[in-house]
Amino acid sequence: MSAHIQRSLPIGAEIVDGGVHFRVWAPRRKTVHVVRDAQEQELRAERDGYFAGLLPGIGAGTRYKLRLDGLDAFPDPASRFQPNGSHGESEVVDWRAFTWTDQRWTGLRPQGQIFYEMHVGTFTPEGTFASAAAQLAELKDLGVTAVELMPVAEFPGRFGWGYDGVNLFAPYHRYGTPDDLRTFVDRAHAEGLGVILDVVYNHLGPDGNYLGQFSDGYVSARHKTEWGEALNFDGEQCRPVRDFIIANVRHWITEYHLDGLRLDATHAIFDDSDPHILREIGDAARVAAGERDIVIVAENEPQDARIVRPIQQGGLGLDQVWCDDFHHTASVASGGKREAYFTDYRGTAQEIVSALKYGILYQGQYYRWQKKRRGAAAWDVAPHQLVFYLENHDQVANSRDGRRLHQLTSPGRYRALSAVLLLARQSPMLFQGQEFAASSRFLYFADHNPELAPRVRQGRAEFLAQFPSIGDSEGLLSLDDPADERTYVKSRLDFSERERNAAQYTLYRDLVALRRCDPVLSSSDGPRVDGAVLSEHAFVLRYFANDGSDRLLVVNLGGDLGLDVAPEPLLSAPDPDDGWQRLWHSEDAVYGGRGAPPLESKDGTWQIPAESATLLGHDAD
Repeated sequence: MSAHIQRSLPIGAEIVDGGVHFRVWAPRRKTVHVVRDAQEQELRAERDGYFAGLLPGIGAGTRYKLRLDGLDAFPDPASRFQPNGSHGESEVVDWRAFTWTDQRWTGLRPQGQIFYEMHVGTFTPEGTFASAAAQLAELKDLGVTAVELMPVAEFPGRFGWGYDGVNLFAPYHRYGTPDDLRTFVDRAHAEGLGVILDVVYNHLGPDGNYLGQFSDGYVSARHKTEWGEALNFDGEQCRPVRDFIIANVRHWITEYHLDGLRLDATHAIFDDSDPHILREIGDAARVAAGERDIVIVAENEPQDARIVRPIQQGGLGLDQVWCDDFHHTASVASGGKREAYFTDYRGTAQEIVSALKYGILYQGQYYRWQKKRRGAAAWDVAPHQLVFYLENHDQVANSRDGRRLHQLTSPGRYRALSAVLLLARQSPMLFQGQEFAASSRFLYFADHNPELAPRVRQGRAEFLAQFPSIGDSEGLLSLDDPADERTYVKSRLDFSERERNAAQYTLYRDLVALRRCDPVLSSSDGPRVDGAVLSEHAFVLRYFANDGSDRLLVVNLGGDLGLDVAPEPLLSAPDPDDGWQRLWHSEDAVYGGRGAPPLESKDGTWQIPAESATLLGHDAD
């Protein structure tokens, strides 16, 4: 790279003194030309397969492609914007020109977060960054602390989930411009909300991916993923590929003031070298953030504790990991079928108590569904490092018709499980619309080209065939077509349901407020927690504060339970004379419940109503 050119990233088109400087890795090619307005300028070959050059007299808004070896021209692999989609011209963006107002924003810390997963395209009818930004005040009022955006990197077609991104530096043009995304983040910070972005570094989409035109080295010769070719993080020519991803990390944190990243399917990010690319990603993100705090969250199917273990202890040093174990046992407990990847969960009180106490359930035990051991010891993982959820985009859509949990279980169980999620010590995440029991489904949708679309539909049917309740021929034929725009439209939220489903909305607002404001549940050092099983479907969770104040969460997912004798010390009140005070009850009429008398009678017996959760408390003097 020319020493006198001051760039923020090693690749892409950047505005510098005198014009725009272009730099691209293309070791497969002998020449690279920048093509704009029927004009061409050759870039100079550098070491290690890079090409670079300064084009004077141009600036933001310039549209261009890169012509390779005098033949076809393609979008810039590090394009900051694709105004006409993944196959069109790239556009020069001046990210420094945006006026930020978040100078006092200090970022996010892993502790104390309540995440809200959002798909920009279906969150509002308009499906844009601007329309989503208009709803941020409502999310703040709900008590959410951080929005987690599903992937927004440019992908082909009119709609999609975003996991088939191909222009990793460019926000999806149908959601808005780069400055629209910056405005979204700036407005979130003004509301006191953080924003983290879901990024996909395990594979690239099949349509509109032109990286192979620049180099064969982008993909691994040894590793494969279930979605396509794996990125090359440990093979020949891997260093420029690693640098490409590290530049992408720095790009999102620096140019968009994002508060962190959620790394998709890290179990499919293959790297046998040292240091692991995930460690480099975490390090790069923190350097890019400077004095701001950020959060790096990983999705990892076996919930590998090494992801969040400190580097000094042999870990990768990330902050949090998604925990499917809690979702799966809660799903079965709600009445869900024990099939496919739910096979090894029973949904019992013991299982839920173990998840709440220890987080990860499978720490090396045999897992029948995979016919092997799953996970490894995770006793050192702090509760806040695990992200718990009852719904997320995958789990809602991995069904015949994309129904949500409240549509699959009884109202009482739904309220009780919502309480378990939001009062657990782990970091909770809500999926868009969950807070008001949205009636809209969330389905799998992807607008691929006519050649790919039938294969995508077939692949989706093959994936869902693992569920016997879906996998019969009639069930698979009834699946919504991912390429049909109606499938996309069905997944949009209707915010008028906040009022129509006011009882559910109030439930979530009250539970979030309890989590954030109760002196025991919200204590900065975290209460000590223990739990006990009362029956196959009932359990208690007790929170012990350092000052002697206690909270007791009593949950019953089964029928009415009477305890004439209660030889369980966790039920005993700290002061028998005062007893427990009921602080919150899921069967309150304001939530649509049936009401209930006190759980404990004066003679010490207990009557725990069916399908309920009750929070009891005792405050030290």
